[in-house]
Amino acid sequence: MNDDNDWYGPDAATFGDRLAGAREAAGMTQAQMARRLGVKKTTIAAWENDLSEPRANRLSMMAGMVNVSIMWLLTGEGEGMDAPAEATEGAPELSEVVAELRAIRGEMRASAERAAKLEKRLRLMLEQS
Repeated sequence: MNDDNDWYGPDAATFGDRLAGAREAAGMTQAQMARRLGVKKTTIAAWENDLSEPRANRLSMMAGMVNVSIMWLLTGEGEGMDAPAEATEGAPELSEVVAELRAIRGEMRASAERAAKLEKRLRLMLEQS
């Protein structure tokens, strides 16, 4: 089901982007999904904003609810959904801006991970001295 545009692919979208897109395509609000999963609405928002990730049991339930595969939610590969119609037909420049924003967000996440590793290394060095 993936689109040639790869709108939801691993290089263009995050887990949160795919979850939000699939939830919206299924016609569900964050509150509705939260109620069905037995979590708070803020938990769904955190997942969609890539601030946290669900555990495996919730991930499995979500995939079934929005009719996509777990692998697609995690990586953008496998049985998922096509790019939004307005994104593929309407404004290619808008798609470029969204892709650039997603790339920046990915770079920021990678930088934050590098900073955390350096901090851990520094703490270990301080403990040893």
